[in-house]
Amino acid sequence: MPSTDTSPYAPTATATAAVDPATAGIRIPGRRLTARLLPLLAEAELLDSPAGWGTAATPVGPFRLEPVRLGRDLELLAGWMNDPAVAEYWELAGPAAVTAAHVRSQLDGNGHSIPCLGVLDGTPMSYWEIYRADLDPLSHHYPARPHDTGIHLLIGDGTNRGRGLGTALLRAVANLVLDNRPRCTRVIAEPDIRNTPSVSAFLNSGFRCSAEIDLPEKRAALMIRERALRNLI
Repeated sequence: MPSTDTSPYAPTATATAAVDPATAGIRIPGRRLTARLLPLLAEAELLDSPAGWGTAATPVGPFRLEPVRLGRDLELLAGWMNDPAVAEYWELAGPAAVTAAHVRSQLDGNGHSIPCLGVLDGTPMSYWEIYRADLDPLSHHYPARPHDTGIHLLIGDGTNRGRGLGTALLRAVANLVLDNRPRCTRVIAEPDIRNTPSVSAFLNSGFRCSAEIDLPEKRAALMIRERALRNLI
């Protein structure tokens, strides 16, 4: 029976895009490639369609990634970016147009980075960027492997910080990546080395600190979670 949940963040048929022949690289005679389909094609090819990864069971509740829609999500995201604890590291405080430009650069890009909301038990409470680390400028700063998948995240509401949520959700998202991206052998992150709560959350969720690296905007801890060790750490 179809779901009767009318919340704008209720699970929808977005996963259909992942199996639509038009987004799977199959040509349908007479079907015209439109601008709307191009981002879906890029997402399916580069990141194996996060929209269709489904819900993960976590110790803190059911969690899923919902691709950002600016018309729906901008006010929420801009509010989070203006939280001083977030702004210290994301540097996107200011009018909503600042956040919009950051997100739109991904939505209108080549598909190697997909901005998503983290929805926990039906409530959006975090922002994630799932990206191809091997296609990102980050790859110039570490020995990248094909299909390395990177993650950026922020916990939006301050009441959700400091309670272990970051650790639980990082493990869940890393598992979603490894479960749905068979070509990916490693999940990568590069939190600011000064952001000790973030670094600790990565360490507690099965990542190891491989190195400290100097990026243009920060000195970062290069965090890696290996597929081969996912059941051991």
